[in-house]
Amino acid sequence: MKPQHTDGHVIHWAWLYDSVLRVTTLGQEQSLRRQTIELAELRPGQRILDIGCGTGTLLILAAQAVPGIRAQGIDPSPEMIERARQKAVEAGVETSFEVGAIEKLDFETETVDVVMCSLMLHHLPTRTLHDGLVEILRVLKPGGRLVVIDFPGPGPMLHRLSAVLSRGRPPTRHVVEVLEQLHTLGFTSVVRGRPKPGFLFSVVARKPD
Repeated sequence: MKPQHTDGHVIHWAWLYDSVLRVTTLGQEQSLRRQTIELAELRPGQRILDIGCGTGTLLILAAQAVPGIRAQGIDPSPEMIERARQKAVEAGVETSFEVGAIEKLDFETETVDVVMCSLMLHHLPTRTLHDGLVEILRVLKPGGRLVVIDFPGPGPMLHRLSAVLSRGRPPTRHVVEVLEQLHTLGFTSVVRGRPKPGFLFSVVARKPD
């Protein structure tokens, strides 16, 4: 597998990622993932796309929680995709993981029911965030849902340190910017929440019918 070009920060240390995430979520990663799945309101037969899927934990849990969904995940890091595929096999669930980037989704227009972005938008510069949300709006079916859970600022210290070491600059993202772009692009029913742990934010938005 070759890495997918993206202007966002790419994490290649998949072997350590799950451990780091447990620390940065204060041991509440599983609870956080289940909250994300609840917000997504998944139903059998739906096509679900997890963008920036990392090592696949969220999508695997979704496939286990709602049998019959078509679960697909993308990440620009081949290391993450390889680990996600291994975990899916170990879990015995049917999922698809492919290398891909948010600003150029390899999906046909209006073919996805739900898009999930968990703990990844803070890795994107402003232009990439905009381009990625445009792509999400394109691939979602009318009435389709976008579920975002992320850090309200630039992310925890471990993420920022990783970005500095690999790119020379930390990611800069703020919840206000995400909300502004969603409204500007025409997403509706935008609802902001505060999942546990309480230092995160959630956003659920909808593509107009």
